[in-house]
Amino acid sequence: MTRRIQWLAVVAIAVLAFAQTGADDGLKIGVVDMQEALSSTDQGKSARDELVRKEREAQSELQPMIERRNALQEEIRGKKYVLSESALFDKQVEMAELTNQIESKYKELEGQFKIDQGRILAPLQAKMIEIIEEIGKEQGFTVILQRDAPGLVYAREALDITDVVVGRFNKQS
Repeated sequence: MTRRIQWLAVVAIAVLAFAQTGADDGLKIGVVDMQEALSSTDQGKSARDELVRKEREAQSELQPMIERRNALQEEIRGKKYVLSESALFDKQVEMAELTNQIESKYKELEGQFKIDQGRILAPLQAKMIEIIEEIGKEQGFTVILQRDAPGLVYAREALDITDVVVGRFNKQS
């Protein structure tokens, strides 16, 4: 049901845009792939590199804990029949605590990553939208749609202005 509403919204925008153009004016539609545009700009590439670096740092924080848990798990498997019940129980408790620490650390790192991602990408996205609006006004577009917008199933390549947006973005940087 939600997809249908989203599709209807896109159609409604196109119809309204067409209705607002005069009989002499033509309907001019553009399409932008925001993800491609962001990743193609110089600043977007730098942002992606920084996010990849932060992701690696987070993985390197977790890796020793995961290795310790795996070693403990192997130890429990190998000595399961040799250890006393209380020693085995202690090892299992230690492994459960370590698993909980890993999960907590993972959630903490994931939350921090999302914050960093927003902090790094939000200004770029805002600038990208400004540039798209400028191009739309300058070149007389009736409407510019996002390629991955809900309801947009197909758009001719000739409507794609992503390269123009990337060029303008890099020029302004």
